[in-house]
Amino acid sequence: MSFAAMQAVKAYGQAINTVKASDGGGNEGATKLDFGAMVKEAIGTIATDTAKAEQMAVGSATGKVDLIEVVSAVNDAEMTLETVVAVRDQVIRAYQDILRMPI
Repeated sequence: MSFAAMQAVKAYGQAINTVKASDGGGNEGATKLDFGAMVKEAIGTIATDTAKAEQMAVGSATGKVDLIEVVSAVNDAEMTLETVVAVRDQVIRAYQDILRMPI
């Protein structure tokens, strides 16, 4: 599986989890999509993944963590950041398309 495909699968999974988590329970059969909640969760995920990667790097420097774990943590943080940047780019493109629409 290519790197872009893995990113797409991870982004889709995160979006589905966000939709399920934000479905306040009042809608039994329907799902509620809250874009703001999804963005907040993505930012939180970036912060968490980045902090984990930094902790792994420090642990590697002190000899407590294997290099493979450090590379894995850094890769996870990078994939999360690239996914959020890709979503941001699509939102900006959509906004620009809306601005170009004739009234």
